[in-house]
Amino acid sequence: MGFVSGLVVFLMIWWTALFTVLPWGNRPPEEDEAVEGQAMSAPIVPNLKKKFLITTVISAVLWCVVAYLVHIELIDFVGMSREMMNG
Repeated sequence: MGFVSGLVVFLMIWWTALFTVLPWGNRPPEEDEAVEGQAMSAPIVPNLKKKFLITTVISAVLWCVVAYLVHIELIDFVGMSREMMNG
């Protein structure tokens, strides 16, 4: 797996993991905590930096697994693309 394909795989894993991690620990405001004009479903403290860090760690671990599987040729992106091109 080359640098560009490795980066693309990492970003795909990262975005997927982000949407998995985003709802963790969110708590909607109680009636007395609500801010006027704010959606009642908006979290009190979203902790985005913490969630980005968790997402990055999870993605790095999963990317290492995928890179290893590509290295031992259990996953073959080039072969998959050839099959798609040939129908």
